Amino acid sequence: MERFLQKSDEPEFLSNRLSGYITPEGKIFLSDNFNLMVKRGFDMIFSLLFIAFIMPWLFPLIAILIRLDSKGPIIYRQLRHGRGNKTFRCYKFRTMIKNLESDTKQASRNDKRVTRVGKFLRKSSLDEIPQFFNVLLGNMSVIGPRPHAVPMNYMFSTDINNYMFRHAVKPGISGLAQIRGFRGEILSFYDIYGRIKLDHFYVKNWSLALDFKILFWTAGAIFSKNGAGY
Repeated sequence: MERFLQKSDEPEFLSNRLSGYITPEGKIFLSDNFNLMVKRGFDMIFSLLFIAFIMPWLFPLIAILIRLDSKGPIIYRQLRHGRGNKTFRCYKFRTMIKNLESDTKQASRNDKRVTRVGKFLRKSSLDEIPQFFNVLLGNMSVIGPRPHAVPMNYMFSTDINNYMFRHAVKPGISGLAQIRGFRGEILSFYDIYGRIKLDHFYVKNWSLALDFKILFWTAGAIFSKNGAGY
């Protein structure tokens, strides 16, 4: 696979003294304790409200539909990379029948592995709802770069310069790249290039206001047509 991103004019490196990435000039991205505390506070408040008021009725409804539609567990757990490149188990509602390629092969249009209920859940992004528990556990944020499956990360990190810079922050349930159209199956150079560039932009320009904007845009995107989700 070709190199998707060229080396930047301002290369990043990981500092053992800080909790995030800095440039050679000393600029810090989401590393100081105050910003980390603000982002964590937002994550906790929003996820607790969602779990308290939305989960009690939506979770059982989706669980029943999944169980009636196909055999298998309701929750699917996939190993993914998080902040600092540490692995964690990412929770999702199961959208596929049991198969040996669930961790290595992306879902594609008219994928026979995807169940009938799974198609709706993936299209509406409702399959991501269990990740609010990941937020409470501290593995994820409400907003951040979407976590990729471990095999994909190994592949992309080999072929894309500065790819791991997106792991300077916790992965998110929703992200800037996704609400700008870069979600779903990666089919071309443009798909991955646009996604990583927006992930890097988010890390470098994070603010609480930006998180609120992405959250607002995410709510709008859920009710709009997006052909990338399948």
